[in-house]
Amino acid sequence: MPASSRAIVTNQSGPHQDLARRVSRALEHPLRKPVADHTREAFAAASRWLADRADRPLILDAGCGVGLSTRRLAERFPDHAVIGIDRSADRLSRDHGALPDNALLVRADLVDFWRLALAAGWRPARHYLLYPNPYPKAAHLKMRWQGHPVFPVILALGGRLELRSNWRLYVEEFALALTQATGIVAEASRYRPGDAFLTPFEAKYHASGQALWRLVVELPHAPDRVPALQGES
Repeated sequence: MPASSRAIVTNQSGPHQDLARRVSRALEHPLRKPVADHTREAFAAASRWLADRADRPLILDAGCGVGLSTRRLAERFPDHAVIGIDRSADRLSRDHGALPDNALLVRADLVDFWRLALAAGWRPARHYLLYPNPYPKAAHLKMRWQGHPVFPVILALGGRLELRSNWRLYVEEFALALTQATGIVAEASRYRPGDAFLTPFEAKYHASGQALWRLVVELPHAPDRVPALQGES
């Protein structure tokens, strides 16, 4: 039986009119949110795990949910170290079998984890943002990654960044914000996964007949793109 997944409903007719201003603000003003202690601890543990695999390129699976995408990426790239990050202990605790040896699941605040990763000099070879919460109401722009103050950090980590969504406008906004921040042009393109689904959402949206969209871009490691707090070097 075909899956049933509701289409995204939004009160926007196009990219948010405030997107450029929010990107400019993120590029000019440092993010002052204190890093949560539990994320510092989780990052320290992940750093120790990664140090034992220092010869392997890093893949970040940001907002990995139940961790199926992390497992599948680890299987697809057995010579890489794959770290999936999600804030929900409940999602991460779902039983989907043993993790591959080259995969790690981390419970952490993603905004804080990204900042710690950049400060520690992490350089992911691949960086996935798979079906982030679209927050489709116009009033929630600041909750989308392209409208969030952490956006410059996401880009500064570098590597092959891949965003997927079932909302074309989300990907188009991300592309506009990316070009504004870096000068690099990328486009939203239709994505047809076949049977190679990375996440349960991807499988559900596809089975519901919804179009899937993605953006893929190669980014340089550019920590200088992120505004520093006063006193930081």
